[in-house]
Amino acid sequence: MKRVLRKVHLTSTQIIMLTFVGMILMGTLLLSIPAATASGERAPFMTALFTSTTSVCVTGLVVVDTFSYWSLLGKIIILILIQVGGLGVITIWGWFMVLLRRQLSLESRLIIRDYYDLDSVQGLSRFMRGVIKGTLLAEGAGTLLYCLVFIPKSGFLRGLWQAGFTAVSAFCNAGIDILGPDSLIPYQTDLLMNITTMLLIIFGGLGYVVWFDIYWTFRDCRKIRCGVRTWFLRLHEHSRLVLVSTAVLIAAGFVIVLTGEFHNPLTIGGLSLGDKMLVSLFQSVTFRTAGFATVPQQALTPFTCIAGLLFMFIGGSPAGTAGGVKTVTAAILFLNTLAYVRQRGDTVIFRRRITHQMISKAIAVVTVSFLMTMVFTLGLLLTDDAPALSAVYEVFSATGTVGLSRGLTPTLTTEGRMIVILAMYAGRIAPISMLLFFSMGGRGRETVRYSRGRYLIG
Repeated sequence: MKRVLRKVHLTSTQIIMLTFVGMILMGTLLLSIPAATASGERAPFMTALFTSTTSVCVTGLVVVDTFSYWSLLGKIIILILIQVGGLGVITIWGWFMVLLRRQLSLESRLIIRDYYDLDSVQGLSRFMRGVIKGTLLAEGAGTLLYCLVFIPKSGFLRGLWQAGFTAVSAFCNAGIDILGPDSLIPYQTDLLMNITTMLLIIFGGLGYVVWFDIYWTFRDCRKIRCGVRTWFLRLHEHSRLVLVSTAVLIAAGFVIVLTGEFHNPLTIGGLSLGDKMLVSLFQSVTFRTAGFATVPQQALTPFTCIAGLLFMFIGGSPAGTAGGVKTVTAAILFLNTLAYVRQRGDTVIFRRRITHQMISKAIAVVTVSFLMTMVFTLGLLLTDDAPALSAVYEVFSATGTVGLSRGLTPTLTTEGRMIVILAMYAGRIAPISMLLFFSMGGRGRETVRYSRGRYLIG
């Protein structure tokens, strides 16, 4: 009897989701090697799985101290997982194809287009080269700046290793460090350390599409010597919305943290005004998917923590290394609400109309992400005897791929770790997969137009 082999056709969404699963499993196997731990003993499966997931999903929550638990080999594996997870397996694979001068198939181009939510498949090879070059340039510059901090304290080789690891982790918004158990708290008032880290986090979170638009527009404006205002107006409306919303969120977070922690002796209460402002600015930036900390998160006031949940939920911008529902999604919903309150028919920004399809997509992304976060939060409260604020903070941090914790992560039960692992994975792939799912044309399209219903809202 002949067996009929049927070729399995996977959608772009399925391929993207499976690549992350494959990388997590591969990382788990590599971290399970005895040589990957400092003690030389095989790491427990859940520890390896959790560490691999937090690295690939560029989250930053850890159940063991990265600095002391893992050997040099283990740290190298983690660094590779962070880099691949930040860029995405799809990006790495596409770049190798371009590097080898192999022609990308139409199916490959469609996958890459869907992964970055681009409008077309034109110029993808150039786009891929720009992504890799920009990433290496940013991480290289960050490494050089970090060397000025680490080499004088740790020596050349160790300082260089610490600088490179931190630069990659910061740019990929991973928040994993090899500096010690206190993250960046010892560098709380170090101006160079703080500015370098914030710039890497922000640059990685802006999104590759915005990078290129800024660069090309700046290049064109330099030829005609136009001013900053003209340069800004020449940017694509998406880039302008990303830059404005990012600036507003950072400024709002800065004011909230400074207000909530100004007199808190456990965080910034004992610092000078300048240092208070520096630490508050850093906390505002790191809230949005970075994961590094210059103050102990368990010492933050409930006011700051609750406000921080909103910044974690929003996250960074589309087509970047950050997580969350994205700045543009939040901005569209806010602008739509503002337009409704003002009784305007259309939602307009920068003299461009936001379509009802975009608004519906934004509502769907936020709704599903919020419900997903709530389900994971209830699950963690059910399995672990943890304070409610710490549990909520943990899950919002996981689904937003932030990596900040109020000290709960190392104490999680096996069930709790599985919930956080699923939350990190869902937070990393959910915004991408939902956008692709909601943009799939032809499926579920209504063939009958029903009469309008009358419902009371509000």
